[in-house]
Amino acid sequence: MTSESLTVVPAVSKQRWIQLVLGIIAMMIISNPQYVWTLFVKPLQKDLNAGLATIQVTFSILIVVQTWLSPLQGYLIERFGPRNLISVGAGLSGIGWILAGYSNSVMMLYLTYGLLCGIGTGIVYVGIIGQTVKWFPDKRGFATGLVASGYGLGALLTTFPINTILGTHGATYTLVFFGLLLGLLGVLIGLGMRDPPADLQKQFPPKTSIVNSDPANDASPSQMIRSPIFWILFVMMTMMATGGLMVISQFAAFTRDFGVADVLVWGLPALPLALTLDRLTNGCTRPIFGWISDKIGRENTMALAFVLEALSIMLLVHYRSNATLFVLLSGVVFFAWGEIFTLFPSTLTDIFGTRSATTNYGILYLAQGIGSVLGGPVAALIHDATGSWLPIFATIIGMDLLTAFFAVAILKPMRRSLRR
Repeated sequence: MTSESLTVVPAVSKQRWIQLVLGIIAMMIISNPQYVWTLFVKPLQKDLNAGLATIQVTFSILIVVQTWLSPLQGYLIERFGPRNLISVGAGLSGIGWILAGYSNSVMMLYLTYGLLCGIGTGIVYVGIIGQTVKWFPDKRGFATGLVASGYGLGALLTTFPINTILGTHGATYTLVFFGLLLGLLGVLIGLGMRDPPADLQKQFPPKTSIVNSDPANDASPSQMIRSPIFWILFVMMTMMATGGLMVISQFAAFTRDFGVADVLVWGLPALPLALTLDRLTNGCTRPIFGWISDKIGRENTMALAFVLEALSIMLLVHYRSNATLFVLLSGVVFFAWGEIFTLFPSTLTDIFGTRSATTNYGILYLAQGIGSVLGGPVAALIHDATGSWLPIFATIIGMDLLTAFFAVAILKPMRRSLRR
């Protein structure tokens, strides 16, 4: 290494960690529309005189727009740079909450909380993930896990305040107040985002053979979608997203149906306590499993996590009338689920490279939109038809186990064949 490169690397190293911290904060901000949605369901049902399935369409619109526009959003970020687009995305998310506060119809709620927040959060999420896999070629799993943890942990700081303000001031005040606060903060964070230097991968080369470290082998979006291994990843992520988003979107509903929502656990109501614990475990799991995957491989880590989720959901359903165990097991469920937002983007970039990483992940992220439809209104309709949450939980357990099998029996051999 030359003396010139010795002076460049420390400066670049400092800058990439700054970008990582900014990315974590941005993710914390834009996680709220998804992760605290369940708190707004009952107040909005009352305010708008709407049924559960009707209100839950808002959540599906949010996730569908967030995910299904992500290929376009990824392209725009790579075309115009992260600073402008991420700032715009954070601003749109805040505006969506503010306008949702004044919704006087379900349709207006769909257009504000669903559409505007979906566009805004999608831009920020895809942009931050795309930037991180580029800035950290040598620590891709761990770094992606850290920024993804921001998305999982963000609502940890706001769950109790939002729940409290909802109870005292109602949905309108709560949405407007937090829309202004989070939107302005997100815009400021976005203005600090930067692209990595072109030669970054030479300065911080990947340390494992599972990573595509040759820029000449980087795949364009059109090349990626013609690869069978991409579609295996897509099916796997769809199944995992469906189960997790069903739990997220319906959590308050089935907690109340199980009769434990208002039971005091350690002096606190079980529902907000569980939501707070879930945000903590959902955030912590992402860097932990990212680090593990850097050590033992992505597929082995997937199998471990997905089997853990299946087992934890089995226990959650079995002990659903025990408020304390319900709270603790819900934390385990989210610990076993949240890592998908580390493992899938890391695996995708390992295989297809960094040149089009933001757009490529935007395409894979479409799987989350499919999961939101299946886990949101479809799950609510099944519950209304059967009068029980048990068939839905049984389906989630089956998908967890099937995806774990796919990871080691299909994905792993396919990736091995690519390295020959």
